Amino acid sequence: DCFRVRGQSRMEEANEKTNDNSQFEVLDLAEYAKRQRWWNRFFGRNSGPIAEKYTVATQLMIGGASGWCAGFLFQKVGKLAATAVGGGFFLLQIANHTGYITIDWKRVERDVNKAKKQLKIGKNKVAPEVHGAIDEVTVFVKKNIVLTGGFVGGFLLGLAS
Repeated sequence: DCFRVRGQSRMEEANEKTNDNSQFEVLDLAEYAKRQRWWNRFFGRNSGPIAEKYTVATQLMIGGASGWCAGFLFQKVGKLAATAVGGGFFLLQIANHTGYITIDWKRVERDVNKAKKQLKIGKNKVAPEVHGAIDEVTVFVKKNIVLTGGFVGGFLLGLAS
């Protein structure tokens, strides 16, 4: 009886409130998702400009730390990739000189020329999605310039360490 309010339970009272001819707005979720920016979909509703939430020092620290981590990882992965590609070319040259493989240089030249022609034809065709993404990134950078500056500085420090 401790949940009774004027002779009705709280559940009954809540059901009566929802049964009165209330009007609800119907949302098309696909259209709503298209209108949201990618970072709002990823981080949630309260992910507006970081400048509105944190002090300049905090933004610089967050940007610098995340930039340093990204730069450090980029450096390590870049070294590993360069070693793998260089080692692969080195092994191919050894295999070529020892006679294990033979390279048809005329065919290679033909394929390279064909690829150059295809690149020249498609160089002016940029998908509209790319322009939209570039515009979103530009707006994000402009709204969060301190964070972006900290990230770039940290990234360069990460590459140097």
